[in-house]
Amino acid sequence: MDFLTTSEAAEYLRLGERKLYELVADNAIPCSKVTGKWLFPRHELDRWVLSGLARPEGMVPAEPPPIVGGSQDDLLEWALRQSGSGLASLTEGTESGVARLMRGEVAAAAIHFHGEALAEDANIAAVRAMPRLHDAVLVGFVRREQGLLVAPGNPRQLRTLADVLASGAKMAVRQPGAGAHMLLNVLLARADASERDLHRLDPPCLTGPDLAAAISTGRADCGIATRAAARAAGLEFVPLMWENFDLLMRQRTYFQPSVQALIGFLAQGGVNGRAAELTGYEATPAGKIRFYT
Repeated sequence: MDFLTTSEAAEYLRLGERKLYELVADNAIPCSKVTGKWLFPRHELDRWVLSGLARPEGMVPAEPPPIVGGSQDDLLEWALRQSGSGLASLTEGTESGVARLMRGEVAAAAIHFHGEALAEDANIAAVRAMPRLHDAVLVGFVRREQGLLVAPGNPRQLRTLADVLASGAKMAVRQPGAGAHMLLNVLLARADASERDLHRLDPPCLTGPDLAAAISTGRADCGIATRAAARAAGLEFVPLMWENFDLLMRQRTYFQPSVQALIGFLAQGGVNGRAAELTGYEATPAGKIRFYT
């Protein structure tokens, strides 16, 4: 560790020694007193200066915190723990996760976009359309099955969104920006309908498990979520489609040790067994780079 004397620290910081002593007296600068003399660790001075760094709008920190934002998924949360990556999760929905990624507040965002053409690769199309994300890497996690969650026995006999609209069943919905909310809007457009035509449960549910809980407790008759969410809550599942569920990050973040630990775990088949247990997953894409800019 490199220690600077008072005169060396003052020169390093481009300050007068008197000002430096004032900062020491106010306990406002990192330092240590050894045998009556003040010493200043150079690396702590660097951190002290950077802690007050003002960044112009649009500029992001070089190293984002070790957090995966975006969409909630039980298999992903299990993989973050099991891989020993040290990555935490912050689940707020696909678009919120991407917004945090843009601001440098998360290392990666778990995404599942949906567009008008359900057959297209909506995640890749969405990343291509992000002008500020010029250094993106899209790493595959899994393909997931999305569908209608209904009470055991499907008492209202709901098989399609048209059935939901025609029956007036109360539908739990996700917040705007969530992938399941995007899917709902696509399906409504195909049925020549809108959210105003739904008998909705308010407020929106923030995660798939929250939506499943609303149906389990009888506050709603149905909602769109994954097969895994339905099974975990003991609900019946009416399949609608399979989707890509991916991890979006910047190129420099891809090489961080924590992210590499997760990707290595995925690439070695670490989620295969757990995916089969939870049901509704297909793990072939796990750990593969699906797109980059």
